[in-house]
Amino acid sequence: MHPRIEDYALIGDQQTAALVSTDGSVDWLCLPRFDSAACFAKLLGDEDNGHWRIAPVGAERCTRRAYRRDTLVLDTEWETGDGAVRVTDFMPQRDRAPDLVRVVEGLRGEVTVHSALRLRFDYGSIVPWVRRSDGHRVAVAGPDSAWLRSEPEVRSWGEDFGTHAQFTLAEGEKVAFVLTWHPSHEPRPPLIDPYEALEHSVEDWRAWAAHCRYDGPHRDAVVRSLITLKALTYRPTGGIVAAATTSLPEEPGGIRNWDYRFCWLRDSTLTLGALLSAGYLQEAEAWRDWLLRAVAGDPADLQIMYGLAGERRLGEFELPWLSGFAGASPVRVGNDAVNQLQLDVYGEVMDSLSLARLAGMRPQPQMWELQCALMDFLAGAWRQPDEGLWEVRGGRRQFVHSKVMTWVAADRAVRTVEEHPELGGDVDTWRALREEVHREVCEKGYDPVRNTFTQSYGSAELDASLLLIPRVGFLPADDPRVVGTVDAVGEELTRDGLVRRYSTEGTPVDGLPGGEGTFLVCSFWYADALHATGRTRRARELFERLTGLANDVGLLAEEYDPVAGRQLGNFPQAFSHIGLVNTALALYGDAGAG
Repeated sequence: MHPRIEDYALIGDQQTAALVSTDGSVDWLCLPRFDSAACFAKLLGDEDNGHWRIAPVGAERCTRRAYRRDTLVLDTEWETGDGAVRVTDFMPQRDRAPDLVRVVEGLRGEVTVHSALRLRFDYGSIVPWVRRSDGHRVAVAGPDSAWLRSEPEVRSWGEDFGTHAQFTLAEGEKVAFVLTWHPSHEPRPPLIDPYEALEHSVEDWRAWAAHCRYDGPHRDAVVRSLITLKALTYRPTGGIVAAATTSLPEEPGGIRNWDYRFCWLRDSTLTLGALLSAGYLQEAEAWRDWLLRAVAGDPADLQIMYGLAGERRLGEFELPWLSGFAGASPVRVGNDAVNQLQLDVYGEVMDSLSLARLAGMRPQPQMWELQCALMDFLAGAWRQPDEGLWEVRGGRRQFVHSKVMTWVAADRAVRTVEEHPELGGDVDTWRALREEVHREVCEKGYDPVRNTFTQSYGSAELDASLLLIPRVGFLPADDPRVVGTVDAVGEELTRDGLVRRYSTEGTPVDGLPGGEGTFLVCSFWYADALHATGRTRRARELFERLTGLANDVGLLAEEYDPVAGRQLGNFPQAFSHIGLVNTALALYGDAGAG
């Protein structure tokens, strides 16, 4: 039986991440970066595509598992007829090389444990050459090299193109396995002490989590979401990937399978808001600085997403040797949406940098110059149709959200000059742009008969992004048009109380066959909008339900299927966890944030 998306837990070292299943198998790991080729790709194929399972002989799913409090250290336990055993998985912050550490400990009785390691480089397509060296197993193929060792050393052998070990542990006995990657042309990196690394990892994560200022209801869920965002941060640059995975399907067996191991600009405003409100100024500054580096250059060349260090070429291709998660193919690497025109990102960048300035972050001298250049471009380009924030592949339209975010860009530019007149700028042009865009959206993007804004000019369709209209300040929350839009989204886009992005029936705007689940971040937006329009009790009830959709270790994917009761899409999804943090702060922040 194929694992479910919610069967996985995340571990990582803030440069890459691994997914560990409830059966004790590491089924996904890209080395050395989030966007590198996977050496364990069973997640998107089968055992022959690479995995590493440690579990009691004959056991299947674990008895229980949990993160150690306020950490990214995962404990997985099995109760057997012979006793109990625990596997502790983590990735320590690296010095030079990434390490995956798995500590096996006997808890009760005597339990025989089996380790089966199948390394498959290049997304499961390359079987490495494996040899012994100084008591280690060394796997090499092309540019990749991985070293496996255990402390104390246990007997291992090769079988079926894998490395196996079997040993028996009594109560209190431990064996630590360390898998270390490095470029094959370089010497082996220094060895780490796995037990010291475990102690330091626990201390480091708890020290970081202690900075969280939120102390209201659901604090554990908020802290877990913040830890997840930190784990999805590429520490060398400050960029935050949208998810740790590629091609986890938005519909069981479907084709809506995309690569999310990149950094989206539109996440920036919500990310900054969540980090700043929770007390993480350093991480917010790192993200702001990544943003400035990534978008530098010709404003006409602004992309919607970038690589971890600001790379621009993220071309999309398929991996035909992988069957896909539970048969959902194709498996894709890269993302062609990088070439789309999405005008809303200009508003998101302007809003992010405005927020950074208001928060008192250390100023960057080139920031205002860049913002002025972005506004000059947007003033001449905003009337164009675009692909919109959902990256539709069914043709460009005059999306209302894109126009609203154009208004946001002009509004933030005007407000910045009003608050800091020494900066200067073409404020009269920006004021005129703000007024013109506002007038046009209210005329062409609003349906007075149904009392709702629509997905695009002249369309009868709705879109969950319309829920953001009061949040960004385009109209006040008590405006009848806002209330009508919130009600219309609730009536037409909800499925079992959760919100879809837009309708996929008939001829969908995205130009793709099939459907998708409800979008978790859109459901958080709906809770925010209910609260803003005076329906706080309903908003809190929805928030309670949404937090309850997280898996047993508190993680959320991109989507949820309320009929099957299953998570869908890439996992864990930064946008979903950003939504959780921001909604908690909106609902309980006055009493819960110090």
